Amino acid sequence: MARNIGSRYTTHQILGRGSAGTVWLGEGPEGPVAVKLLREDLASDQELVGRFVQERTALLGLDHPRVVKVRDLVVDGNDLALVMDLVRGTDLRTRLDRERRLAPEAAVAITADVADALAAAHAAGVVHRDVKPENILLDMEGPLGPGGAHPALLTDFGVAKLIDTPGRTKATRIIGTPDYLAPEIVEGLPPRAAVDIYALATVLYELLAGFTPFGGGHPGAVLRRHVTETVVPLPGIPEELWQLIVQCLAKAPASRLRASELAARLKDVLPLLKGIPPLDVDEPDSDPAPASAQASEQYEEDAYATGSGTGEPGPRRAAVPLVPGASADSNRDTHTSMRVPAPDELSGGPLGTARAPRSAGTPRPGSARHKASVVRKRRITLAVAAVVVAGALGAGGYLVASGDGDAPPQDSKQSSQP
Repeated sequence: MARNIGSRYTTHQILGRGSAGTVWLGEGPEGPVAVKLLREDLASDQELVGRFVQERTALLGLDHPRVVKVRDLVVDGNDLALVMDLVRGTDLRTRLDRERRLAPEAAVAITADVADALAAAHAAGVVHRDVKPENILLDMEGPLGPGGAHPALLTDFGVAKLIDTPGRTKATRIIGTPDYLAPEIVEGLPPRAAVDIYALATVLYELLAGFTPFGGGHPGAVLRRHVTETVVPLPGIPEELWQLIVQCLAKAPASRLRASELAARLKDVLPLLKGIPPLDVDEPDSDPAPASAQASEQYEEDAYATGSGTGEPGPRRAAVPLVPGASADSNRDTHTSMRVPAPDELSGGPLGTARAPRSAGTPRPGSARHKASVVRKRRITLAVAAVVVAGALGAGGYLVASGDGDAPPQDSKQSSQP
């Protein structure tokens, strides 16, 4: 059903839903657009509306080929909307769900595109704060790049900042997606440009490995790993690429590269990756925190994350694709409010190493394959033990029998002696 947004735009159909609102396929004076309509409870927040208007100049001025351009911001009654370019393709999460991991050349080409987008944004004083595969769109109508990669564009600039208003987020809470949060955000520090570099390096690791370096298990455990653990090396990639990833995943923000430096170095590495197939590694096993730790790292969602208005945890909300045919939801929480862990919860002595990936083909502990393997090994062990025992009994019987026949007869004196 058609719906007017302001006086210039009309929406026709829903492209996707997320924690912040709904994305519609719309029509404007210059043709098709994507309209991100924020939830009504957000639109009724006067403080958020004020920030929305304040961000207008910065967002409208962000113009780069690798950024999904914001054409307009609409404030009209209960409607609060971002009008953006419509990208004809899919998001990176959808491709990862389909392929699990990408060849290194394609993964680096996509990451380099996003680094270019971040370089332009950071130069304009805009921090994205929510870089992840759901917010990276692949333009299927654009020319193919290295490794057959479609051009990548970064979207959803400013949404996390708009939602993260003082009236909605307490000082003891943080906004973001757990797998991609930089350590300084977990520790409660204000987000700077370096948080985007950390998140993008996490995305690159995920494109190569099929899983994030510190994800898995309880969200509280994920937050702790970002602060206390070091990343596990990935086999099969050039050392130059690995060192680049390590530098951008540094715990200290000042140790990470700037976006422009990252983009340049990724492009320098591309020739080394030609022809390398996707890596053959399995996701490491999750090690959930004990019950006591889980209690102290309680995963909380506020009303604006659940939409319930009660503060009670609700169904998970995922990022919103801005393209036709993309998945409406994903398995990654977005714009989620989490309690900042206390210093004693994050302290773990010297930095440890994140969970190591399992060798390809190794069954996951607790899985059906693993249980069957354990049962099979146990049966083999029991069978071998039975054979050994049977052999020992047989040999003992033979020795006893042969000893009775060969021993000399004892006389009565010998037998009567103590």
